[in-house]
Amino acid sequence: MNPWVGYASIAAVAAASTLIGFYGLRVSRTTGDFYVASRTVRPWWNASAIGGEYLSAASFLGVAGLVLLTGSQGMWFPIGYTAGYLMLLLFVAAPLRRSGAYTIPDFTQARLESTGVRRVTSVLVIVIGWFYIVPQLQGAALTVRITTGMPAWAGSLAVAVIVAAVVVAGGMRSITFVQAFQFWLKLTALAVPAVVILIVVAGGVPGIVAHAASLDPFPAAAGPAGLDVYRTVSLMVALLLGTLGLPHVLVRFYTSPDGVAARRTTVIVLALLTAFYCFPTVIGLLGRVFAPDLAASGQADALVLMLPGRLVPGPAGVLLTALVIAGAFAAFLSTTSGLVVSLAGVISQDMLGGSVRGFRIAAVLATIVPLVVALGTESSGLAGSVGLVFAFTASTLCPVLILGIWWRGLTARGAIAGMLAGGTLSALAIFGGGMLAAWAPGIRPFLEQPAAWTVPVAIAVMIVVSRTDRRGVPRGTDTFLARLHTPEA
Repeated sequence: MNPWVGYASIAAVAAASTLIGFYGLRVSRTTGDFYVASRTVRPWWNASAIGGEYLSAASFLGVAGLVLLTGSQGMWFPIGYTAGYLMLLLFVAAPLRRSGAYTIPDFTQARLESTGVRRVTSVLVIVIGWFYIVPQLQGAALTVRITTGMPAWAGSLAVAVIVAAVVVAGGMRSITFVQAFQFWLKLTALAVPAVVILIVVAGGVPGIVAHAASLDPFPAAAGPAGLDVYRTVSLMVALLLGTLGLPHVLVRFYTSPDGVAARRTTVIVLALLTAFYCFPTVIGLLGRVFAPDLAASGQADALVLMLPGRLVPGPAGVLLTALVIAGAFAAFLSTTSGLVVSLAGVISQDMLGGSVRGFRIAAVLATIVPLVVALGTESSGLAGSVGLVFAFTASTLCPVLILGIWWRGLTARGAIAGMLAGGTLSALAIFGGGMLAAWAPGIRPFLEQPAAWTVPVAIAVMIVVSRTDRRGVPRGTDTFLARLHTPEA
């Protein structure tokens, strides 16, 4: 791969994102602008921005890599990522917008009238955000190393610096413009190469046919017959419910003018995600025929970057590769930007007084910690690592949001106990699963995909503890729930 193609693509995306972000600085003046864009973002803009920040490295690179590695089993990821927004539409979007809060900790404190709940929620939001940023930086490292030959750390550092600069400059209003642009760039960067490759393959270009004949494609055993029921169910629980607790996604609903706009935004997002995920799935299936060697060499996540150059000859292949590199870098920038904004809002509100200056300091802090972690670790599969973050989120923030919106009996003690139980169990499974599985091999599937049991445990603990603490139900519960569920004019 010509390194200058990588340099030019990355530089173009970085320059465009920075210029658009600094344009947002011109219209970002108030605290409301920095936190929630003064609640004036219309559905199509907001939906594009949500697509920009939600479609991360796991979506752009990881989905195709998983389909390459596991066949039909890898398709559950795009299904779960998209269907998670249906859960948002049904249970969270409009009520959360009506709450009037800036951040998730704001919501839990207002709902349960407890600073203790706020502190626990804030810590969880920060931890989830940091662990979600790390795969984005690792994806940037992979892309820069493969496409330019530069050291991997350069990609992580470049994304961190650009994101910090854009967020510090204009906050939420600024990155709304940037993320909307980056979504359409990502969609184009996958759709165009996928369509062109299909045309080339369907045309029976001799060199391509000969290349395919020289490789050993994956066996059909990776089809539906190889389905592991428990792992699949647990993965879907994590993806469907984990989406409800992602802080950078939820904060977007605070930017809508009203609940009706929040619901419309979610419907548009569902359509955009459905269209997007068709293309990495197609590329993954093509990779199983034309590039199975990437799986054998441990480079499955690089399939999207390398397949156009292999199958499309001449300058057209170079242009498609440049487009894919640009889209990949946009994925890292957009998701990291959304996460940094949500984390900066929480850190600033809880530790730095909630001012614009505090927001800017918090944005820098929210970027530095995951950068250090990313520089000291290596990716073990982008989609898989993000899937574990979803499992942790589904076991902690999702239950408190669902019960807080839909159950009057939730108390502060119940919420704290449930979040701590779900977080402790899922963290133990994720980080200590290797040692536990070595001691008892039979429990390995339950540790590798823990959401199917950690989520029910978290919900059960919340309900049981709240039932034993009925006097702890806040006095303002009925008034608050009425505001959440009263339709807006």
